[in-house]
Amino acid sequence: MEFRDLKIQYKKYKNDIDLAIQGVINEANFINGKEVKVLENRLAKYVGVKHCISCANGTEAMSLLMMAWGIKEGDAIFIPDFTFFSTGEIVSFCGATPIFVDVDRDTFNIDPGKLEEAIIRIIEEGVLTPRIIIPVDLFGLPANYFEIEKISKKYDLLVLEDAAQGFGGSINEKKAGSFGDAATTSFFPAKPLGCYGDGGAIFTNNDELAELLNSLKVHGKGEDKYDNVRIGVNSRLDTIQAAILNVKLTAFIEHELESVNKVYQQYTERLQGIVEIPLINEGYISSFAQYTIKLKNEKERDSLHAKLTENGIPSVVYYVKPLHKQKAFSSYECNVDELEISTELSGIVLSLPMHPYLTEEEVNEITECIINSIK
Repeated sequence: MEFRDLKIQYKKYKNDIDLAIQGVINEANFINGKEVKVLENRLAKYVGVKHCISCANGTEAMSLLMMAWGIKEGDAIFIPDFTFFSTGEIVSFCGATPIFVDVDRDTFNIDPGKLEEAIIRIIEEGVLTPRIIIPVDLFGLPANYFEIEKISKKYDLLVLEDAAQGFGGSINEKKAGSFGDAATTSFFPAKPLGCYGDGGAIFTNNDELAELLNSLKVHGKGEDKYDNVRIGVNSRLDTIQAAILNVKLTAFIEHELESVNKVYQQYTERLQGIVEIPLINEGYISSFAQYTIKLKNEKERDSLHAKLTENGIPSVVYYVKPLHKQKAFSSYECNVDELEISTELSGIVLSLPMHPYLTEEEVNEITECIINSIK
C-alpha cells in the first residue's frame, strides 16, 4: 500500500504522459517551451486569477514574493507555528523575522484571533515593522481568509496565501490560490497536483507584480534574458514538468478532486467516534493533501503508528515539532504559552494514506486496523 500512490496514477495516464514527455523531447525546447505558457494560462483560469507565474518550486515561489515586496531585516512576517519549515525559512532567508502564531485546533490553520493579538504585540513593542501575513492551507484546507483579510486591511498588511498543500480547495467556490494579495503553490510530486520533480507557481491579479515576478525569476531580465535590469534569480519550471502537469491537471479537474473527497467521506464514516477526524466547515472544500487524525495523546499516536506499520500500512507524522521548536529558529524569541495548540498537535497527529486512487477495500483495511488498535 502506498501513502500517496503515484504509480497507479501513472499507469492510468501512461500513454498521455509518455506522449507529452516525448513531444517535448522531439521539439528539444526544454526551457520556456510552449507547454509552460499553456499550463500557466490553464492554472490561472482554474484558480480564477489574472496571472499565473510558474517557477522552480513552492519555496522559490514564496521567496520571489519576498524579493518583489522588498522584505528585509526589521520586518515582521506572521506565520502559523504548525506547518512545514519552508514557510518560516523564506522569511529568515531574506533577513526578516518570523512571528509564530498558534493555530486553530480543529482546522490546523492559523488562528485569526491569535494572529491579531500577535500583530498588536509587535506594534506595541515598536521594534519590528509588521509587513505580511502568510496563512497556510494546511493538509488541503484553505485558511479562514475572510477573517484574515479583515485583519490585514485593519493593520495595512499584505497577505501571501501559502497554498502548497491547498491547490483545489475552496471556500464558497472561491479557489485556493485566489486569496490575499498573492498566492503560491507547489508541484512537489506528492502534492494534490504534482509533477515528476520540483515545480511551483505564483497567482496574482496584480499586473505590475506579475511583470516584476516574471523578471525576477529569470535573472532580473528586461526585454530579454540578456537585458538585466535588476538582480534576480534562476527559477523556472522546465518544459517537461509543464507537459506532465498539463496531463495531470486535466485528470485533477475531471475526477481526482472529487475522488479524494469520496475517500474522505469513507474514512469519516468509519472513524467517526473512534478518533478525532478532520473538520471541514460548511462552504469549505479540502483537496486533502493529507488526511490527518488526532489521537488522545502521544503514546496512543505512537502505538497506532507502530500498529499500522506492522500491518504494512504507511502513516506519517506531520509535523513532529512546531516551528518554534526547530533549532534553526532558536534565536527568535517567542512565548511558548501562546503556542500551546501547535505543541499539542505535534504530539497527537497522524496522517493516513490519502489519494484519489485509494480503494474502498484499502480504506476498510486501514480503518479496521485503527479501530482494533484503539480498542
